[in-house]
Amino acid sequence: MARRCEVTGKGVLTGNNVSHANNKTRRRFLPNLQETSLMSETLGRMVRLRLTTTGIRTIEFHGGLDAFLTRTAASKLGPKVAALKKTIMLRAAAKAAS
Repeated sequence: MARRCEVTGKGVLTGNNVSHANNKTRRRFLPNLQETSLMSETLGRMVRLRLTTTGIRTIEFHGGLDAFLTRTAASKLGPKVAALKKTIMLRAAAKAAS
């Protein structure tokens, strides 16, 4: 499983550990990923996503999962979240038509 946020796209960065003697060894900076369940009002169920804490805050700032996905372009999202957006948009269009 990739260490990448499905919303923001943040992933692993690399750098150096630098000792007091200025010895440099390679290290990895891992994103703060959390397995979260977010409620989708349109689908009427919980959706499990692997997000960074920044991604969770972004979704909450925009007013929830459905509001965030309707405002965000599918090209800026990961494949799993883009498919979720498509499902939500289709379900919302079906509710509006009926």
